[in-house]
Amino acid sequence: MLAPYLIPDRREAGCDEAGRGPLAGPVVAAAVILPPDYANAALNDSKQLNERQRNLLREEIEREAMDWAVAVVSAEEIDRLNILHASTHAMCLAVKALKEKPEFLLIDGNRFYNETDIPYQCIVKGDAKLMPIAAASILAKTHRDEIMTRLHEEYPHYGWNHNKGYPTEEHYRAIEEHGPTPYHRRSFTLYKQHSLFE
Repeated sequence: MLAPYLIPDRREAGCDEAGRGPLAGPVVAAAVILPPDYANAALNDSKQLNERQRNLLREEIEREAMDWAVAVVSAEEIDRLNILHASTHAMCLAVKALKEKPEFLLIDGNRFYNETDIPYQCIVKGDAKLMPIAAASILAKTHRDEIMTRLHEEYPHYGWNHNKGYPTEEHYRAIEEHGPTPYHRRSFTLYKQHSLFE
């Protein structure tokens, strides 16, 4: 089971994002403060869970967390900031949206541009080590998947209901055929060489 906190008796918020790699859609981040006695052996890095497991855990996290928040940064803003800055900006927005100010931030990854006055620590693969970060990874992933499923209804050609905007061959083919949408990240490479499709 993952560790419930880094230091006991400190109000720690786990922070993680989803959607750094896709060609389309926003990057979504979450911040979660779990109760100090929280325990759930099923809680894990969202990438290690299937969709049903993530959705069940999301319900529990949103119900049981002391506080949680989700923030969304658009494709347009990703193009303006670059994806790394947009990802950490989304995490900071999620932290600022918490009703209860954390004493410390647990950041998944190795780089963070802190826009808050709260001390933090970056933890590589933190979503597989600490429950608050794993919880944040699940909320970020499930909320982003919901957004991409809704956007699929507006632009059904791109298969976002199952590829969630990631660079699959189907997605590249749809961009070749229909062109990019307003939700595509223009700073990303949206076209593959035609020879790759032959």
